[in-house]
Amino acid sequence: MRFKPPNCKRLQGAADARRRTRRRTFVLQVPDNKADAVPCDRLRRESTVTRDHRPYFIKKSYLNFQEFYTRRYVRPRLVSLGRGPHFIKPWHVEIFGTPVKIGNYATVIAAPDSKIRLAVWPQAPGSGSISIGDHCLICPGVRIGSARKIVIDDNCMLAGRVYVTDCDWHGLYDRLAMGRSETVRIGPNAWIGDSAIICKGVKIGENSIVGAGAVVVEDVPSNTVAAGNPARVVKELDPLRPITTRAQWYADPQDLFERIHRLDRANLSQNSLLNWLRHLLFPS
Repeated sequence: MRFKPPNCKRLQGAADARRRTRRRTFVLQVPDNKADAVPCDRLRRESTVTRDHRPYFIKKSYLNFQEFYTRRYVRPRLVSLGRGPHFIKPWHVEIFGTPVKIGNYATVIAAPDSKIRLAVWPQAPGSGSISIGDHCLICPGVRIGSARKIVIDDNCMLAGRVYVTDCDWHGLYDRLAMGRSETVRIGPNAWIGDSAIICKGVKIGENSIVGAGAVVVEDVPSNTVAAGNPARVVKELDPLRPITTRAQWYADPQDLFERIHRLDRANLSQNSLLNWLRHLLFPS
């Protein structure tokens, strides 16, 4: 009998098919009686994501622990923390000095390799403060350092590794002095791109966007896009087009949170503790 070598392409195709079956497509749909009141299109978006093997009660317990840590260890470091904060991995949020304020329904996302640092180092008695408004998004690696005053208005989004400072921190000729400091204000609904730097004395206008990696040393007018080093206006937004803000996402926060919990429960309902442990030990 003549030996027939295996069909390598067929074997490779079968392996690829098995790998694809390890990914599931979840259709995020929840019975909706308030679709007109809450902008929840994103909750019904069809997307392909890597499967979460955790049972629902494990994920719920983890979320509850994050909330406990935020109340027990983060809130006392702040002058005020508004309603409904959502801190992800709050043990990687570092807060130095005072006063630091965060408004309602803020989302703060930290990571082991991208800690969030909010620091106040007064240049003079009574100076130095950080104020973050309602519905703001703070992404991993954001650093905010204040010697005079930094104000981030409602609905702002700060992408990963953004740096905001109101001070030089060293003088040009006197390297032992803190240098010049001027107030920084980021206007309502501004979006600061990844790794951008906002320098002292800058005012970012309402709805404006700062491109990734930009270094902003001058004011950015409202409804514009600025990019580059130093940042310059490269585009103006259409004043006739409506802009959706994060406040609209939180128009009915209680209903929104309930929807998200129902989605988690539905997507994780088939997961068992044994399978989750097996995935942890043998992820392949």
